[in-house]
Amino acid sequence: MTPLIAPAQPATALQPFQVVGDAIPESLTGMPGDAVRGRALVANRQAGLCLLCHTGPFPEERFQGNLAPDLAGAGSRWSAGQLRLRLADAKRFNPQTIMPAYYRIDGLARVAPAWQGKPVMSAQELEDVVAFLQTLKN
Repeated sequence: MTPLIAPAQPATALQPFQVVGDAIPESLTGMPGDAVRGRALVANRQAGLCLLCHTGPFPEERFQGNLAPDLAGAGSRWSAGQLRLRLADAKRFNPQTIMPAYYRIDGLARVAPAWQGKPVMSAQELEDVVAFLQTLKN
């Protein structure tokens, strides 16, 4: 079976990060993300796949999900560090979550061969999504 989405990048080691409380306070890349690229990733049904489960301020996108929290207001509810950790590995908050770990490669089950050893998002892509979500204040 061919995966629907090609991995975002070739297999590489993850950027090291430190979890402090309920957040990854430091950027994975050492630089801020690009909110415009982040919005494109969130809305893209072939890349981020966020709208399969989430709804948000995307009037041009039909058939948004209703399984997960609305992304509207995400920047008011969570800090950049909290968003970063939720994206990297949501199971740290809820072991039963269906949200994929976008920046984790170990301890995963049922990973398609094309994705083994590869995160769903690169460190830069994750930072871009964090930057976008931080703009969602209402």
